[in-house]
Amino acid sequence: MKNHSILVTGGAGYIGSHVVRQLSEAGEQVVVLDNLSTGFRQAVLGAELIVGNTGDATLLDRLLAEHDIDTIMHFAAHTVVPESVENPLKYYSNNTCSTRTLLECSARHGVKHFVFSSTAAVYGIPESGFAAEDTATSPINPYGTSKLMSEWMLRDLALASPLRYVALRYFNVAGSDPEGRIGQSTPRATLLTKVACEAAVGKRPRVSIYGTDYPTPDGTGVRDYIHVEDLASAHVKALHYLRNGGESTTLNCGYGHGYSVREVLAMVEKVAGHPLTIAEEPRRAGDPPSLVAKADKVRTVLDWRPRHDDLEAIARTALAWERKLLESPWT
Repeated sequence: MKNHSILVTGGAGYIGSHVVRQLSEAGEQVVVLDNLSTGFRQAVLGAELIVGNTGDATLLDRLLAEHDIDTIMHFAAHTVVPESVENPLKYYSNNTCSTRTLLECSARHGVKHFVFSSTAAVYGIPESGFAAEDTATSPINPYGTSKLMSEWMLRDLALASPLRYVALRYFNVAGSDPEGRIGQSTPRATLLTKVACEAAVGKRPRVSIYGTDYPTPDGTGVRDYIHVEDLASAHVKALHYLRNGGESTTLNCGYGHGYSVREVLAMVEKVAGHPLTIAEEPRRAGDPPSLVAKADKVRTVLDWRPRHDDLEAIARTALAWERKLLESPWT
């Protein structure tokens, strides 16, 4: 039996575009909805792109009906933590209110499956430095809160309707398509690996370390870095899980081990073949010393097996993409 179409919101962005490409390669019919505020037309491979906003109920009603959508993968969101602190209502409007509109339209059109892009920011600063799915949620910024509120809406709608969902809580996403077709292209990005690779190719004069006195082996913050290709494959696995009758669930997406800021920068220096200019800055408010996923559940529930759990592979693909952008910038 032919599968229905999949609507991917934010599918022209960094993570969404990698998922769209994998879905298309698997033979899925994919429709992307993206307002291109941070995404790029050329990032959408093998799918139809509709330019518009996730909070536009009229547009959503038309898309869901015309394209026979039975699955939604929802990536569209603002994701910059400091900006969320400075402008919280922007984040509650786009991340939370637009998700409510999307869910309302989903219910109206009988969408069966929903895969949600959530974040480890819902955990705040867990005391142990590790977070499992049952770790208490205590976000410390509007970005994390906006995502957690969306999780709650999704949970409650699933309890009141036939909708089933998988919410994937990402840890630190990094790297790019190993074949160099797409990558992290957002201007003024804040992700460490992206920033370091931009510094390596001369786009930035330096890279900053925020905090060198944490209670970690080298004094810098430790994070769980997951390659974007492995994260994308978890979404494809989540789709198969739901189609096979899986119950609604929330899963961490990480490797279960961390690297410090200094370790990441040293690896970028290694693959670039030259040192970076590094500035040491004071700690930023709200940065946990360590945040690493307890990620056994995603492997068990989705039968997910990461293929790129290697810091050097992450750095090499990220740097290759920056070098490509330097030669041919995306606009």
